[in-house]
Amino acid sequence: MLETLSQTFQQAFGTSPTLQIASPGRVNLIGEHTDYNEGFVLPAAIDKAIFLAVSPRQDQELHFFAADLNESYAGHTDNLTHTDSWPDYLLGVIQQFQLAGLTVGGFNCAFGGTIPIGAGLSSSAALENGVGFAINELFSLGVDRLDLLKMSQRAENNFVGLKCGIMDMFASMMGKAGHVIRLDCRSLDFAYAPLKMDGFRIVLCDTQVKHSLASSEYNTRREECEAGVRILQAAYGESVKSLRDATMDMLDAQLKDRHPLLYRRCAYIVQENERLLTGYNDLEAGDVEAFGQKMYGSHEGLSQWYEVSCDELDILVDIARTQRGVLGARMMGGGFGGCTINLVREEALDAFKEAITEQYQAKTGQLPLIYICKIEDGTHVIA
Repeated sequence: MLETLSQTFQQAFGTSPTLQIASPGRVNLIGEHTDYNEGFVLPAAIDKAIFLAVSPRQDQELHFFAADLNESYAGHTDNLTHTDSWPDYLLGVIQQFQLAGLTVGGFNCAFGGTIPIGAGLSSSAALENGVGFAINELFSLGVDRLDLLKMSQRAENNFVGLKCGIMDMFASMMGKAGHVIRLDCRSLDFAYAPLKMDGFRIVLCDTQVKHSLASSEYNTRREECEAGVRILQAAYGESVKSLRDATMDMLDAQLKDRHPLLYRRCAYIVQENERLLTGYNDLEAGDVEAFGQKMYGSHEGLSQWYEVSCDELDILVDIARTQRGVLGARMMGGGFGGCTINLVREEALDAFKEAITEQYQAKTGQLPLIYICKIEDGTHVIA
């Protein structure tokens, strides 16, 4: 990929790149829908990445080439105009540097990637992080990693227009090979836990579907959680700022009988945070099998309590449960389609892929896509 991208850069701009950068996609092992409830997530950067080749210019012009799309963009640092297309991910990051009072010169950038588009692995966050990292290096601006990833989030929120949380950018930028990140979405405090990959792999199974409920039901779930918090606040005061501060005893007392739907939604979040924290301890202790069982618990909560799964995701997890060598499986992402994430022993990989392909196609008429991942470092210079 690097050799090809360097040649592409040479053909597009007539010179060799000054530096090349890898910016990875991410998975989230456990902790879904907890981020906007100020809870915890457990993501990791993976070996599927956006690769960027860049060099500074002597003027203020911006020249980008998206190798996978074979599309070009030309603009100027003084006129960052929305395109409603892929250049916005780069332009939004440039704007964040300018808003911070930092001077960004013109530059050339060619990029391509190995992150499957539409699989929920955060290719947009990887691109934004890569561009910000490149600008920081090219112009010696001295911005630290945490501020760079915050710029990426603001670029997506304010320029691209997607009100995403910070997990994707954080995992892509701060990833560490062989480790997962326990991220507190309220304080942004974080810690690494080793995920000993010897003998097993992370396998993603893509349903190849995305139901239309995804965006509307996502917003509804946020509203339901906020409604639950308001009821708890009326009973317990401002000590409950979000579901992060709630306990099952509180939910049992205030929601279980009077608001059964809100109870199920809020109970899932409280229980998922607990699963994540105890699962993190499992990984620190090297007990991947115990962690895998919590992944199954997470999927059951997402499917039955939070109700953001779908038949296709449930089918994939049900198949995984019957396969030898599968330690755990669950849906990953917002829901109503996308991928499941599975922990599979290496000796069982071939049988797992065969079973998933045959049984999923027989039940749904769709062929799943299967990706095998390794956990790698976050955004970094490679040449």
